[in-house]
Amino acid sequence: ASGAGTADRTIRLWNCHASQTKQCLTSVETGSQVCALAFAKSVNELVSTHGYSLNEVCLWEVDSTAGQANRRLKKTTSLMGHSSRVLYLAMSPDGRGMLTGAGDHTLRQWKCFPALTSRDTFGAATSSSKRTFLPNSNRLCVMGPTTVR
Repeated sequence: ASGAGTADRTIRLWNCHASQTKQCLTSVETGSQVCALAFAKSVNELVSTHGYSLNEVCLWEVDSTAGQANRRLKKTTSLMGHSSRVLYLAMSPDGRGMLTGAGDHTLRQWKCFPALTSRDTFGAATSSSKRTFLPNSNRLCVMGPTTVR
C-alpha cells in the first residue's frame, strides 16, 4: 500500500508479486493528505492517518472476496481526536491497538481490533518504519530526522 500527500490524497494497493510490472490493484481518493499507512495484524483492514484538512485516523476494509486483481477499499471508521496532522502510526505488538502521534504534540492510543491468536503471531513480520514498538516491550521507539527517543 502507498499513500500520497496533500495534492494527491490517494491510497493505492499494489500487487508486488507480479513478475515484471507492479500493478495497482485499486486506489481511493481520501479527501485529505495521507501521512501514514499500516495493515492491521488480526483483520483484513488498512489503517491510514491524515493531515490537512481532516486530521483523522481511518480504518479501511480490504475486500478480499473480489479476487486478487479487483481488490477494493471501503472506509469503515473515522477516528477523530487530533487537532493537527496525524503524522505517526505504530501498531501494537498484540495486534489489538495502535498509537498515533500528531503535530499537536499529542499521542492517542486506540483499541480497534480483536487480539491475535497464537497461530497469527507465529512468523509474523515486524514492520520497520519511523516508529515501532520495541520487541517484547511496551516501549515505543520514535525516530526523527536527528533524534531517536
